[in-house]
Amino acid sequence: MKIINLPRLASVSLLLGISLTASNVLASQAICYNCPPEWADWGNQLQAIAKDTGIQVPQDNKNSGQSLAQLVAEKSNPVADVVYYGVTFGIQAVKSDVVDSYQPASWEQVPAGMKDPDGKWVALHSGTLGLMVNVDALEGRPVPQSWNDLLKPEYKGMVGYLDPSSAFVGYVGAVAINLAEGGSLNDFTPAINYFKKLSLNSPIVPKQTAYARVLSGEIPILLDYDFNAYRAKYKDNANIAFVIPTEGSVTVPYVISLVKNAPHSENGKKVIDYVLSDKGQAIWANAYLRPVRAGVISAESKSKFLSDSDYARAKTVDYQQMADAQKAFSAQYLSEVK
Repeated sequence: MKIINLPRLASVSLLLGISLTASNVLASQAICYNCPPEWADWGNQLQAIAKDTGIQVPQDNKNSGQSLAQLVAEKSNPVADVVYYGVTFGIQAVKSDVVDSYQPASWEQVPAGMKDPDGKWVALHSGTLGLMVNVDALEGRPVPQSWNDLLKPEYKGMVGYLDPSSAFVGYVGAVAINLAEGGSLNDFTPAINYFKKLSLNSPIVPKQTAYARVLSGEIPILLDYDFNAYRAKYKDNANIAFVIPTEGSVTVPYVISLVKNAPHSENGKKVIDYVLSDKGQAIWANAYLRPVRAGVISAESKSKFLSDSDYARAKTVDYQQMADAQKAFSAQYLSEVK
């Protein structure tokens, strides 16, 4: 007579159940690098993706530079399925051969200049760089209106900008300042000189998104995008002002790519489809971003932006040239400023 070890069978069944559950979780997951909930309202976007597609996308707080570096390091054994970053990092990712071609369902509705011809990156939305100001934290000081204002002693220790050698928004700030100061994408000397002057005013230079630090007043003035300032003002009800400096600024797209040899490639494709769908684009618009697809931003959302005359001070640039200049600028910044 064969003796059946019931506890052992139960243990095996339990382990099998756990294994199947883990497999199901992995099957409905997609890993996105640089999808922080506090940035560009990725928090609501990830919740909507999970609700409407069943795909769980964990939060990830890398910045653009860190994400690209991780993709390159993991090239032979990718972990991520999709990656979100500033357009110049998308261009660099193509050169590094770490992203794959994918043309999402709404491909034809994305303007030609806002997508890689081979589908290796596609824009989701754009942002205009300016000054995100916690008015209360200024303690009676006037809201700065220009790049030059930030150099004044009265703002000592109050100005923050993300590390321009690593974070894309930091590099965008450098490009904006450089052009405003008379430089070009071939010569960043004006920006380097500006950051040297600003360093005498004890700036705060975090490496990653600093949204919460502005709301708390720890960083009263941050070089950041319009959408983060509007979100703070209208959603978090903070006394926040957004200023496009009088000398001018720049507008840039943020893009998404499918990672080459992604472990959950089909889920990654569904995520890209979703963030470019009507629902996904409406989430960006409701978060005060300018969606890449026309016609999805409501009049109510647009009414919360600065006027068109203010936005006329913000220009687009040659993003390929901007990408080509990034590495040299980063090296120059680390050598001469940091």
